[in-house]
Order: sequence, then structure tokens, then C-alpha cells
Amino acid sequence: MTTKTYDGFTDAERDAMKERAKELKAAARRPRGAKVDTEGEVLAKLAEMPESDRAIGERLHAIIKANAPSLSAKLWYGMPAYAKDGKIVCHFQPADKFKTRYGMLCFSDVANLDDGALWPTSFALPELTAAGEKRIATLVKQAVR
Repeated sequence: MTTKTYDGFTDAERDAMKERAKELKAAARRPRGAKVDTEGEVLAKLAEMPESDRAIGERLHAIIKANAPSLSAKLWYGMPAYAKDGKIVCHFQPADKFKTRYGMLCFSDVANLDDGALWPTSFALPELTAAGEKRIATLVKQAVR
């Protein structure tokens, strides 16, 4: 009988944590008040993604920027994220990041999506349809109210 032991984080999870550590170190090295092109970093990360993730990620970026211009784009654990007052409101988790079958748009507890005693905060994105884009625009607007 073989027993399988839990050996901690997956390689993908460790890689994400390393990316986050690099992001924090880079931010700490910047002079206070220095202008940083965090949106450029997000666009560069999107450009590195496999085509299916890149297409969805670039479209999400455009939808979020158009419907919530107050959010600033930045990297978070190596993923495109959008923050308000320095706090992450939502992020795009590409399928390739953790080898899942679809990417996800995830909202944090900072997002104003409260709806009774139960509401979704993560949305599967196997593809991005016109109806999906409309729903995302509505969610993003609600999240920053």
C-alpha cells in the first residue's frame, strides 16, 4: 500500500509566490512617489500569455479600464490585477497559470458585490462572449461603487 503525503505548495503556487516577492521587492526599491508604469507591466504580462489566455486577458483589461477607470492596473502574484486605493478589487487568473481548464475573473472582499447572504466572487472564463463582456462590465461598475 502506498501512502501519498502532502508536500506543500505546487510548483505553480511556489512560482506565483516568487513572483509576488519580486513585485514587493521592486516596489520597495522605488523612490517614494516615483512614477511607475504598472499598466505597462500588466500589458507585458498579458503579451507573454498563451493565445487563449492573452485574448481573454486583453479584452478583460479593456473592459475593466473602460468601466472602472478609477482602478489602477498592476501585477499581483504575476497576474493582471486592478486596485483601488492600493487594494486589489479584482484579478484575472489565466488558465495556464495553474494549469486549469479555464481562466477566471476573481473579485476580492474589497469589491462591492454584496448581495444578501451569498454571492459569487469568481467567474469561469472558458471564452469571452458578448453577453459575458456585458456581465463583466456590470460587475466591475458595481465593484467600485
